[in-house]
Amino acid sequence: MDRRRSETRIAEVIAEMSVDVVALQELDSGRRRSAGADQTTMIAEQLGWHSYFHPALQRQGEHYGNAILSRYQLTFRRGVELPGKPPFFCRENRAAVEVEIESSLGKVHIINTHLGLGRRERFLQAQLFSSAKWLAGTARDIPVILLGDFNSLTGSLPYRTLSRHLRDVRELIQAKEPIRTYPTRFPVLGVDHIFVNGPVQPVSLTVHRSPLARIASDHFPLIAEFVRTDRH
Repeated sequence: MDRRRSETRIAEVIAEMSVDVVALQELDSGRRRSAGADQTTMIAEQLGWHSYFHPALQRQGEHYGNAILSRYQLTFRRGVELPGKPPFFCRENRAAVEVEIESSLGKVHIINTHLGLGRRERFLQAQLFSSAKWLAGTARDIPVILLGDFNSLTGSLPYRTLSRHLRDVRELIQAKEPIRTYPTRFPVLGVDHIFVNGPVQPVSLTVHRSPLARIASDHFPLIAEFVRTDRH
């Protein structure tokens, strides 16, 4: 928010949160605007974590996309380009990346995504994640956590579409106050979400609003804590 690019500062915000897994969006690798930095690797190395970066955009050796960072070893499962090319007038390519981690909850599948800005493309993108086909390759007893910047408010069509097969952590913990993450200067919108399937149950959901987080990004981090459940 102060017009400075700082991978170190992002890593420091993550360290403040004492979390195990982080999903980041809008990362560069080899882009001139970021001085050729591999931002995912730089942040992960500062934390001493594992990471996987998946590009949504690849152009002349420059990459831009999403990453998952974890204290635990992670294994890449798949990366997909989301629907929404013209004639839907999207401003940039969108993608999703899924990894498997071995955590204190056992195997967990983490999916990180960043949906588009247009209503029509967000609906099409949400349909992908809410389809039985997307979850068909995952055993019913394995926890699945879908998270990221959905550019969608609760009650919107993309949000309702995502809620058909997965459950919003906000609803599961019955949050009494709005969970607002954007923009950090004056957070009025809840466009970042975390969805889960049956084998995982949230015990808390908070927004990390430290002074450093306020300037490190235009979104505040959304944090959830989970336990295993026998429900599938």
